[in-house]
Amino acid sequence: MANKREINPILNQVLELGPTLAFFVLYIKIKEDTFTIGGTEYSGFIVAAVIFVPILLVAMATLWALTGKLSRMQVFTAFMVIFFGGLTAWFNDERFFKMKTTIVYGLLATILGVGLLRRRSWLEFVMADMLPMQHEGWMILTKRLTGAFLTLAVANEFIWRTMSTDAWVKLETFGFPMALMAFLFWQFAQLQPYVIEEDEDPAH
Repeated sequence: MANKREINPILNQVLELGPTLAFFVLYIKIKEDTFTIGGTEYSGFIVAAVIFVPILLVAMATLWALTGKLSRMQVFTAFMVIFFGGLTAWFNDERFFKMKTTIVYGLLATILGVGLLRRRSWLEFVMADMLPMQHEGWMILTKRLTGAFLTLAVANEFIWRTMSTDAWVKLETFGFPMALMAFLFWQFAQLQPYVIEEDEDPAH
């Protein structure tokens, strides 16, 4: 297995966030247009969603080539984008691409929830090396993050079913990520008492 290599943090952010921003910009530019491909008319949203797929794959391939590693979350996200992007194009129905977000957040909540039922924190399993923290802290964070993912899944369903495509694209691109990031920063601040310092005994 290839060893992970460090790259410029700015380049890393461009490769991770760039495809989503590219989708947003492309959608804004062609949202009012209609494209006829193979005798079938496609809205600007669907064309933008389909073009997003190769953009994401190129970014991920570049990230893998530079770092030698992709996270499970990145691979999972790519699979979901390809699958639902394909369904969106095949059925010429933008609802598939919008439902993707609900399924991703719902599945993450389910995975974490199953771990909690087994009295385990999958977050601790995945992130313990990056953030040493007592087991109790990981369990608290996992419970709260499970609730956050469920909330985002429900919010996405409500938004795409009741609001405009413009509103959904803006919230998908900026609203959900910013809400999740703010939630995580808040939680890490709240859970500081559980963080293990380098000179502490990690036993719990």
